[in-house]
Amino acid sequence: MNLKVIAFDADDTLFVNEPYFQETEEKFCALMSDYLSHQGLSQELFKTEIGNLELYGYGIKGYILSMIEAAMKISNNTISVEVIEKITEYGKELLQKPIELLEGVEETLEALKGKYKLVVATKGDLLDQRRKLHNSGLGHYFHHIEVMSDKKEKDYEDLLKRLEIKAEEFFMIGNSLKSDVLPVLNIGGSAVHIPFHTTWEHEKISHKVEHPNFRALEKITEVLPILLP
Repeated sequence: MNLKVIAFDADDTLFVNEPYFQETEEKFCALMSDYLSHQGLSQELFKTEIGNLELYGYGIKGYILSMIEAAMKISNNTISVEVIEKITEYGKELLQKPIELLEGVEETLEALKGKYKLVVATKGDLLDQRRKLHNSGLGHYFHHIEVMSDKKEKDYEDLLKRLEIKAEEFFMIGNSLKSDVLPVLNIGGSAVHIPFHTTWEHEKISHKVEHPNFRALEKITEVLPILLP
């Protein structure tokens, strides 16, 4: 491999994210429990989130708006101002969650520093992702931080142009097969999947990935023997 850039997803690759969303969803379902079952509430919220992705993109702010919209729909527009205030409060709590680095992340970045250009390639709200990276203490490891509106092939191709590299010089590490692996493989790059114990439903795929440029590992430190032979 003639690699120049190693890219890392942020949420649930560098630090914890999805469990915080699940905690917030639990609060939402408890708040709206008079209207539907827990499963029904989760389904309605998920449907609203997916329907809003094109408008709001990924991230906490869009999630807050989707919770409010779902609550209004579920209640047939009868929820009180107090309920909306509570949902907004849940969103603010989500924005202020502590940054919890995943095991082996800093060790891996320290070992790769200076050997390759290290970049963050993540999606979500620009302000929130920059805040999390700043608070994580990891920012100094990275040559470039890219907060993408989505992670499709065109988004990665645009990133490669900005980095002035070819696809075969790009190596992506992330927890989502759908967002971090498949698009990169499809444009000619290499990718590693590091699973996280919980994954947002929207990021799941139903088929097995088989590709010469793909590796499935258990933890992030396992990339070191591959990248530092």
